[in-house]
Amino acid sequence: MREFLVFVAIFLAGFVAGDGRSNSSGVAASWRIHTLFSVECQDYFDWQTVGLMNSFRKSKQPGPITRLLSCTDEEKKDYKGMDLAPTFEVPSMSRHPKTGDWYPAINKPAGVVHWLKHSKEAENVDWVVILDADMIIRGPIIPWQLGAEKGRPVAAYYGYLVGCDNILAKLHTKHPELCDKVGGLLAMHIDDLRVFAPMWLSKTEEVREDRDHWATNITGDIYGKGWISEMYGYSFAAAEVGLRHKINDNLMIYPGYIPRPGVEPILLHYGLPFSVGNWSFNKLNHHEDGIVYDCNRLFPEPPYPREVQQMESDSNKKRGLLINIECMNVLNEGLLLQHKRNGCPKPQWSKYLSFLKSKIFTDLTKPKYPTPATLVMREDHVQKQPVKKEHVPKRRAKKEHVPKPPVKEDLVQKQPELDELQEPYPKIHTLFSTECSTYFDWQTVGLMHSFRMSGQPGNITRLLSCTNEDLKEYKGHNLAPTHYVPSMSRHPLTGDWYPAINKPAAVLHWLNHVDTDAEFIVILDADMIMRGSITPWEFKAARGRPVSTPYDYLIGCDNVLAKLHTSHPEACDKVGGVIIMHIDDLRKFALLWLHKTEEVRADRAHYATNITGDIYQSGWISEMYGYSFGAAELQLHHIRSSEILLYPGYAPDPGVHYRVFHYGLEFKVGNWSFDKANWRETDMINKCWAKFPSPPDPSTLDQTDKDSFARDLLSIECIRTLNEALNLHHMKMNCPDPSSSTNLNSGDESGAVVSRKLGKLDDIGKGDTLSTENSRESSEEAKEDGMFSSLRMWIIALWAISGFMFMVMIVSRFSGRKGKGVKEKHHKNKRRTASYMSFVDRNRQQKYARDLDASL
Repeated sequence: MREFLVFVAIFLAGFVAGDGRSNSSGVAASWRIHTLFSVECQDYFDWQTVGLMNSFRKSKQPGPITRLLSCTDEEKKDYKGMDLAPTFEVPSMSRHPKTGDWYPAINKPAGVVHWLKHSKEAENVDWVVILDADMIIRGPIIPWQLGAEKGRPVAAYYGYLVGCDNILAKLHTKHPELCDKVGGLLAMHIDDLRVFAPMWLSKTEEVREDRDHWATNITGDIYGKGWISEMYGYSFAAAEVGLRHKINDNLMIYPGYIPRPGVEPILLHYGLPFSVGNWSFNKLNHHEDGIVYDCNRLFPEPPYPREVQQMESDSNKKRGLLINIECMNVLNEGLLLQHKRNGCPKPQWSKYLSFLKSKIFTDLTKPKYPTPATLVMREDHVQKQPVKKEHVPKRRAKKEHVPKPPVKEDLVQKQPELDELQEPYPKIHTLFSTECSTYFDWQTVGLMHSFRMSGQPGNITRLLSCTNEDLKEYKGHNLAPTHYVPSMSRHPLTGDWYPAINKPAAVLHWLNHVDTDAEFIVILDADMIMRGSITPWEFKAARGRPVSTPYDYLIGCDNVLAKLHTSHPEACDKVGGVIIMHIDDLRKFALLWLHKTEEVRADRAHYATNITGDIYQSGWISEMYGYSFGAAELQLHHIRSSEILLYPGYAPDPGVHYRVFHYGLEFKVGNWSFDKANWRETDMINKCWAKFPSPPDPSTLDQTDKDSFARDLLSIECIRTLNEALNLHHMKMNCPDPSSSTNLNSGDESGAVVSRKLGKLDDIGKGDTLSTENSRESSEEAKEDGMFSSLRMWIIALWAISGFMFMVMIVSRFSGRKGKGVKEKHHKNKRRTASYMSFVDRNRQQKYARDLDASL
C-alpha cells in the first residue's frame, strides 16, 4: 500500500508540473502573463467588456486581466460599469489636452503608457497580451507557445495598412523597411513594451497631426480622416525601436470569414458585420445600447448549431458559421451572467436560455488550442524578408505605389478589404410624435418594443404634444424617453383643429430645446413597427440628400398646389413615412416644414381630391405636403427608397427585407382583419392583459399563391409584434397572473376561459376583442361569479369529506390486523381484500363526483 501511495504522489507531482498539458516549449511556469484591453466610459464598451470577460474566464487564459478605463471626471459621475472587470483608471485623451483634437482611439497607447508607469501589477509581469474590447477569446493565448520571443512579438496581420509601403512610412520612421502591417492581437515581452509604448503614443500623435497625408491612397482609410492613425502609430513605433514581429494570419479571425482548413483560431474579432442565414449582427448598431443594464435583455439569438449543420454542406464553411454563432452566444451568455450579478430577477424560461445553460453549449465553448497549422507564421509561406537584405525594402519604398503581395487563392480566410474598414458610424437619433391619449400609448408600446428588438443604433425620443389639462390626467409618462412639447392640435392663432401639425411643431421644439450630438435624425410615425435598423450609411443618406419612402399619392407635387406653395415645384418629392436627414439640414428645414403645413392647411380652396389626392377633401394630409413643399423650398432632393417601409396587407417585393411596418391602413388575413382606427377609444395599456384579436395561424394559410402567402405572413408578424409588446408591457405593470382564479373576469381575452369540469362559459370579451360594452353587464357577471364561487366551494368540501371518510375506513380496517405471527397467506388475503375495498370505494367516489357534476 505504501508503494502504491508513493507512486500516486510521484504521478500527481509530474502532472502538476506539466500543468496537465504537454508544454512543448519547456518553459517554467514562473513566466507571468498579463492581459490588457482599453475602453471608455460608454454603454458601447460595457457590453463588449462583458463579452470579453466571459470569454476570458471560459478560455482559461492564464494570469490576470486589466481593463484600461479612459474617462473624464464628468463621465465618471454617471458611470455605472466600474465592477464589470478588474479596472485601472487612466486619464481620458479622447480630447487631446494640447491640440483639442477629438480622437478616442489614442486612449489605447495612452492607457498602456499610464499602466506601465503607475500600476504595481506592471512590475510583476513577463509577458503582456493586448486585445481590443470587441473580441472573444476561444483559448489560452500564451505568448511563448505562439512563438513570441524577447525582441520578436507576435501579432495578427492587418494587410490594409498600405502606408507601410509608401511615403507615410518614410515620413514617420527612420526604418520604413521594418514597418509591419500588424494589429489586433499583440503578444509582447514586458521589456519590449516599456521601450515601445511611449513611442507608440508619440507616433500616434504624429500621424494624427499629419493631415496632409490622410488621403485614402496613402493610408488606406476610405474616409480620409486619419481614423486609423493609432494603428500606424503602432507600426511606425515598432519600426523605430527595431521590433520585428512574427506575423500570424491564423490566430485571429473575423466572424463572417471562413477559417483555413486545419486552422483553429483562438481569437474572434467581431469588428465587422456578420450573418448566418437571415440572422445578422453589427456592433455599430449597438453604439448606445445599455443592454448591460437592461435586465434579461439579450442580443437577438442566432440560429442553433443543429440548424447551422443543415444550412451548409461544405465542412469548412459550416465551421465558419458555427464560429459566428459561437461569438454571439458567448456574448449573450456573458450578458445573462452579468444581469444575474446586477440583481436582476430570474428570466423567464426560453429555449434559447435553456441552450445557453446546457451541457451541449458548455462542450461547444470549451477552450480551443492552436493546431500546428494555426501556428504557421505568415513569413513562413507568404513574404519572408531576410533581415540582412535591407536594400530590398528600400528599393520598393522608392516606388510611389507598391502593389499588395498577391493573396493565394487557397487561403480562404482573407483580411478585410479597404472598404470594410470603418470609422465609427455617425450617431443617430430616432424621433416620433404622439399625443396624450391611450390611442397613441399602445402605438408607442409597439414601436418602443420593436425599436429595442431591431438593433437600431442610437437613442429614441417620443415627442409628446399635450395640453396642460391633458397632462394632469395622463398616465403614460414612462412608456418611452419623452420630450414634452406644447400642443398645437388647436392652432393658437387660427383656432383650427389639426392634430397632425404637432409633428413638425414638435420636431422644431426638440431642435430648439435639446442639445444633441447626433449627426443624423430618423423620424418615424407612432403607428409603425420596426423590423431592422434604419441607418444613413446603408441607405446612402448624406448632408443635402435625405432619404425617405415613396408617397406617390401626393399628386399635388405635379399640379397647381406645388406652384402655389413653393418657388421650386420641380424639386417637390412625393415622400413621407420614414425620414433620414442630416441634423444640419433638419435645423434649416424644420421651421419651413411647420410654416408650409400651416400654409397648405389654410388653403381650403385647394382641398379637392383631384388636386391633393385626399379622398376626404378635408386637408388632412396638409402636413405631408408641408414636408414636401418645405424640402422643395430648400431644394433638398430625396433619395426615395422602396425597401424601407411596407404597409401590412400589401404584397412585398421578392427578396426585400423591409425595415418598417406602417399599419396606418386596414389589413386582412382571410376573415380576420385589423384597423387601428377601431381601437381609438380602447385602453389597451392600463387594462391588464388587453390585446388585439389573434390573427390566423400561419400553418392554416393557403400557400398556392406565393405573393399572397408572403403578404399574409408579414401581416401576421405585424400584429403579433404588437401583441407581444402589449404582453411585455402588462408584465412590467405587474399585472396579476391571468391564469389565476382571481382573474377569471379581468376583462381580457386570457380571462375568457371555459371550466370544462363544470361547463361554465365565460362571456367576457367574446373572441379576441375588448368591447367597451362589457361594463354594462358587470353587475350580472359579479352575481353569477358569486354563485359559481359558492357552488365550487361546496364541491370542494364534499370531495374533502369523501376523502376523509375513505381514509378513516382504510385506517379502521388495517388497525384490526394481527401481529407479526400471521402467516404469509393471510397477508395476501388481506392485501387482496384491502385492494378490492379500495377499488370499490374509488368507484363509488368517482360515481358520486359524476352524479354531482351532472346535477350541476
